[in-house]
Amino acid sequence: MRLDDERIEHAVRNTEILRLPKQSIATFGTTNINYYMVTKPVYDETGEESSETVVREGRVIAERPRIVTPYYMTQLEGFSINAKRYFNTLIKNYGENAPGIFYTYRNEPGKLSIVNNEMKSVLERLNIEIEKRGDPLTTIIKGQDELWDVSLMRFIYEITSISMQDNLSQLFSRGLIEVDKAGVPMDARMRIEELFVKMAKGELNPNEVRKELDRWNLFEEYQDRFFRLLKRR
Repeated sequence: MRLDDERIEHAVRNTEILRLPKQSIATFGTTNINYYMVTKPVYDETGEESSETVVREGRVIAERPRIVTPYYMTQLEGFSINAKRYFNTLIKNYGENAPGIFYTYRNEPGKLSIVNNEMKSVLERLNIEIEKRGDPLTTIIKGQDELWDVSLMRFIYEITSISMQDNLSQLFSRGLIEVDKAGVPMDARMRIEELFVKMAKGELNPNEVRKELDRWNLFEEYQDRFFRLLKRR
């Protein structure tokens, strides 16, 4: 195992999610989760309780979960060669149109503070503040200072695992996991309709609609509608 891998594994093992959000990821909307990442300063290498605590504030934005297929995933940009090989393995084992749930997240880091108090008292204060606000979508994470983003990813994995069953259940109950004759899930058809509505209102660049159609290999099916809207702009 490489040194970097060992450091990442150590950061994951030593991440503690001290306060989970009281709500899971929404099935049919965007979810904004505020976080406090509490760490011991990297410059404090003593084994004793530090008199200073680093507090990072930020927000994780979870986009609406989507039903996708292995074929669709091979069309996305930004994945490594190894990731593409994995998607091709899924196609080989389950077929290119096997539906699965896909989550996308965005991190918006906020304020960083170094508080002149030991961690225990800082955590007590944060919990009191959250309770006063009555905020159901705030989390507190105890992480590793140098690899705090790894600790954040550990939280994202946890909240995804908690939310997945409920998200799948709701999508299934609405028939959105069903795949049509073209190999496209009903959820994807609904998303395409939403993109066309936004394009018609001038809220979305037509290139984004074209890209989504190409990812599903559906441009030929929708091209007349696409060009009609394009002429109106």
